[in-house]
Amino acid sequence: MLHSRTPKLLSALLLIGVVLCAALDHLQAQPVPVTLNQNDDGSWQLLRDGEPYYIHGAGGPGSLETLASLGGNSNRTWGVDDVAETMARLDEAHRNGVSVAFGIWLEHERHGKLDYADDQAVARQVELTLQHVRRFKDHPAILVWGIGNEMEGDGSNTAIWTHIEHLAQLVKQEDPHHPVMTVIAEIGDDKVQSIHQRCPGIDIIGINSYGGTTSLPDRYRAAGGTKPYIVTEFGPHGPWEVGQDNTGAVREFTSTEKAELYRLSWTALKADSKLCLGSYAFLWGHKQEATATWFGMFLQDERKTAAVDTLTELWSGKPPENLCPRIDELLLRGKNEVAPGAEVSISFLASDPEGQKINVDWVLMANAASMVTGGDFQETPPSFPELIQKANEDGATIKAPEDPGLYRVYAYVGDGSGGAAVANVPFRVRSPQEESPQGAETELPMVVYDEPDSSTAFAPSGWMGSTNAISLDDRCKDNPHGGEHCLKFGYSSGGNWGGVVWQNPPDDWGDKPGGFDLSGATKLTFWVRGAEGGEKMKFGFGLLGRDKTYFDTGKKETDEITLTTEWQQISIDLADLNLARIKTGFYWTLAGQGKPLEFYLDDIVFEKE
Repeated sequence: MLHSRTPKLLSALLLIGVVLCAALDHLQAQPVPVTLNQNDDGSWQLLRDGEPYYIHGAGGPGSLETLASLGGNSNRTWGVDDVAETMARLDEAHRNGVSVAFGIWLEHERHGKLDYADDQAVARQVELTLQHVRRFKDHPAILVWGIGNEMEGDGSNTAIWTHIEHLAQLVKQEDPHHPVMTVIAEIGDDKVQSIHQRCPGIDIIGINSYGGTTSLPDRYRAAGGTKPYIVTEFGPHGPWEVGQDNTGAVREFTSTEKAELYRLSWTALKADSKLCLGSYAFLWGHKQEATATWFGMFLQDERKTAAVDTLTELWSGKPPENLCPRIDELLLRGKNEVAPGAEVSISFLASDPEGQKINVDWVLMANAASMVTGGDFQETPPSFPELIQKANEDGATIKAPEDPGLYRVYAYVGDGSGGAAVANVPFRVRSPQEESPQGAETELPMVVYDEPDSSTAFAPSGWMGSTNAISLDDRCKDNPHGGEHCLKFGYSSGGNWGGVVWQNPPDDWGDKPGGFDLSGATKLTFWVRGAEGGEKMKFGFGLLGRDKTYFDTGKKETDEITLTTEWQQISIDLADLNLARIKTGFYWTLAGQGKPLEFYLDDIVFEKE
């Protein structure tokens, strides 16, 4: 007869055996060597265990078994929060044939936890980094070391670059089998030059890029980049890259639209066969950041969105059998600023590619306190299920909350087979005491520009971005559209970005009263042409959000427009916009396009049909 303690004793012994076997496996683990090879044509290539290795990766905590089954081969991490969990993640990766870009977190000065001028604090960070390298360097899942993530700030602190170079050299001494990378936020502010000049020990530059990913290969070269690079985060445009609407909210792309952004980014990077070693899509999982759904490719309940379908097709060469539903329309009917308790009506249109029956769940949630967190933890805003009055597959009716502020209505679509789609629309609840801001009365049409000194309504005084690269000839006689003159702008930089905004009063960014009441205007028209053709730009009006004391009550921006050498007229529809106070009457913006460019503007007018 077995003793009553025998099963427990056997279980304990079995557990000890499993732990010892696992520990033995780690002790006997052999690193898979990874090297960088530069080919005769100057192109760079990763070799893993002697074989060419292009990264089809995703960053985040989601299932690596799923990642591998869909054609992915690598996962990115950001730091070591728990040693046991990190080892388990590496083991999971190895079991599924997935490599890991192993992140070692370096403190950000903005968090106030480390001063890079403090030698003792920096020394502690050095020792912690080396502890991680010594502990994990022989694990066969390791692909590259990622030293830091966006710790550089604006890139002006040379002590940070010195620290990164010191770490790179020490890591190479500890582990000669894996390349060393550091990860930066985009490539502006001379970051690329700083790494090339100050960090020769860095083998690969990791770049987190969102809205600028498609132009990154050209911009990287224009910035002087010759080292190989990996795009360590890419995905939908970040909330910092999407302008605010008249309520102060930023529009989030639908999951259907995001899938296409992933496709465009991945395709542009894959085409750079000389310097780009691959990429990591963000985020393989779910996270509250800006909104409940901005970056996650999966919902909180682990259902996939269309971005996963797109990456599956790009990685494996074929789409999955079951595609996610698509969202074709989510519209707020009526004004997007309402009184407390008002009825908010929303129309909706979605479908499933395979014709499966879809279901829609509706959620009303407060807008996050901050739309730009830098990746920091963010609390999930409260939701209000009791205020959803009617909801089905065609739309919803919401009772506006009593508390003033910004809110979002989410539509979650499911196909019953693990596929999902999601979109949201924001609206603002006005304070009962809020007065409608009003600009100065004016007559329509209002001319922003047609001839020098023809209008003093708005002045092109707000120069933005790389202002030293911008030039203006406001009396250009080179083939004007109408009259004797036009505006000629130059942008002498091949990188970064620039723009000019027409302001009232001049040089004001929302701190002074001013602006005009343009109620009744139905369109803003202007004429534009490029000096060579092919120049890509955006245009709009209304840059000042509600974070400013004197904000624009309405705003709108064009999609990116490609210029030709012939004059073309652009018209911006002003229907349903609140034009009671417009302080920034016109603007243009562009991203550096690899070379200097020039373009012309003429006959900028607010019109009434």
